[in-house]
Amino acid sequence: MTHTHSLTVRIYYEDTDFSGLVYHASYLRFMERGRTELLRDLGLGQRELLQAQGGLFFVVRAMTIDFRKPAQMDDLLFVETVVREVSGASFDLDQRVMRGGDMLVGAQVRIAAVEGGRPRRLPAQVREKFVSVASPRGA
Repeated sequence: MTHTHSLTVRIYYEDTDFSGLVYHASYLRFMERGRTELLRDLGLGQRELLQAQGGLFFVVRAMTIDFRKPAQMDDLLFVETVVREVSGASFDLDQRVMRGGDMLVGAQVRIAAVEGGRPRRLPAQVREKFVSVASPRGA
């Protein structure tokens, strides 16, 4: 089963730069929120993982971003997140920031599991949750 997680984001003045358009780094925050809410929907609270799994947490290892169109104040955006591939100690996501049917920003993100400051294989129960929603080509 492929699962696209969607998070709604409203653009506020604080998200824009002097030109009135969304500042590029704001999209990083929006996508971080999308990833966090995907984890929450999968039953993977980051605080609980940190405490229950002996200090397991996730870090962005790599990200490729394509800025296509700007957003501006009061726009209603949707951050879509899809698990593309799951491997031993990491998983890859595709993220899109959409306004209606227009893709404004696209990103490919590699997330690594870390414990005690070192890479760690995904625990089986965590890996299974990601695999259960991964796109067919990455499952």
